[in-house]
Amino acid sequence: MPRPEPLTIPPRGNAPFHVAIIGAGFGGIGAAIQLRRAGFHDFTILEAASDIGGTWRDNTYPGAACDVQSHLYSFSFAPWPHWDHMFARQEQILAYLRWCAGTHGLDPHLRLDCPVREARFDEKAQHWRLRVGNGDELVAHAVISATGGLSQPQWPDIPGQKEFRGEQFHTARWNHDVELDGQRVAVIGTGASAIQVVPAIADRVRSLDLFQRTPPWVLPKPDRTIGPRERTLLENLPALQWLQRQRIYWSLEPRVLGFVIHPRIMGGLQALAKLHLRRSIQDSELRTRVTPDYTIGCKRILMSNDYYDALQRPHVTVHAGGASGLTPGGVLDGNGHEQPADVVIHATGFKAADAPIPYTLTGLDGASLNDRWAREGAAAFKGTTVHGFPNFFLIVGPNTGLGHSSMVHIIESQITYVLDALRTIARTGANWIDVRQEAQDQWNADLQKRLAGTVWASGCNAWYQSSHGRNTTLWPGFTWQFRQRTRRFDANAYLTDRDVA
Repeated sequence: MPRPEPLTIPPRGNAPFHVAIIGAGFGGIGAAIQLRRAGFHDFTILEAASDIGGTWRDNTYPGAACDVQSHLYSFSFAPWPHWDHMFARQEQILAYLRWCAGTHGLDPHLRLDCPVREARFDEKAQHWRLRVGNGDELVAHAVISATGGLSQPQWPDIPGQKEFRGEQFHTARWNHDVELDGQRVAVIGTGASAIQVVPAIADRVRSLDLFQRTPPWVLPKPDRTIGPRERTLLENLPALQWLQRQRIYWSLEPRVLGFVIHPRIMGGLQALAKLHLRRSIQDSELRTRVTPDYTIGCKRILMSNDYYDALQRPHVTVHAGGASGLTPGGVLDGNGHEQPADVVIHATGFKAADAPIPYTLTGLDGASLNDRWAREGAAAFKGTTVHGFPNFFLIVGPNTGLGHSSMVHIIESQITYVLDALRTIARTGANWIDVRQEAQDQWNADLQKRLAGTVWASGCNAWYQSSHGRNTTLWPGFTWQFRQRTRRFDANAYLTDRDVA
């Protein structure tokens, strides 16, 4: 990716133009790197935790790994030849993000253990006021919110959780002090984290009861190690890594046809998943129990080479119908029968479609974004800006998620859009820009019309859907289409402070 154009924003009043970046995961780190590469150094990264990394810092459960190939699940402007697997493990992705921050000089800009409690737009002063955890106030002319779409764990709504006498925790908040060896373990959920956790712990525990509400479609994972010779070659010949990235990217893009054009196109992929299931599980009763009854792609497609093997161990039991409650000594299955457990692991994913901004956000006329989204559902313009919140930019906002490729590609596209918006502010001399309501409404009306015919609307109950019944999570198209739409800041879709003066 070429170096971004120089970004020079003149002072506003007596204060230099300052950018606050909230969050130090892929979105925040990527935005900061691109700001520095453009020659802009007046920014601060506010991170609630004591380390950077976001999702890949928090999800330390056994078996945690990415389901997108390493060479694509990384910044195009910060290639890394040191991946040791085609699909990177959690600890190596975290190491990569730390390397990115160090190599690109972000340490002086980082404020760790600094959660943002409130961001309020001061209409008189025409800038943002941010209140952080220790009570300090920070003034910023623009805010880039990169708190992540998978950052707030979703705890299951089942009775009895307070009555359970053993240990329980969520996969995104793994308790490494709890000893699993020889314990009776219950895992609630069969999503992306569960199919990695179950094989990783199955051989350690005395018994494992897996509570499945809806079985996932699982494809074989084409993973392999990347040996030292190959890594050396990639390090010495960067063009090879670029070619690898391009090969992976263009091999994944055609999957969109099945997701978006018509569910019937998913037939070949579903046949492959059925073949994987048939080859992996010999017991017909178990195979029936873990066979989905919805079109592949309606819920997140998962990849694993050892999940089905783990389910066939004699001390592992799959309970269809999910968990109906917890008791002091265990978990109730869908029929109300108690399964004894010493440890309960909630592998129940994240708040995504209805996830609130994790701080109080107040824009023009005292409007609260979380109140608006709770009332109307999450919506933004190009997943990046929201009417009534000037100079406020979301990374991984509504309808930017993917079911087929790397979110890093989307993040880079949004960062390009934000940088061009900041250039527009500098070029025009405006204090702020704010997306027009009609532009945002039209964007979301078009999105929902396109989403109505996708595989995600084919009848399953997926976390993509909000409580308002809309898919507020996924982008219904090719990623190159999203990049086209965010390549340039479209100033005509925005008001400035001059327009409303």
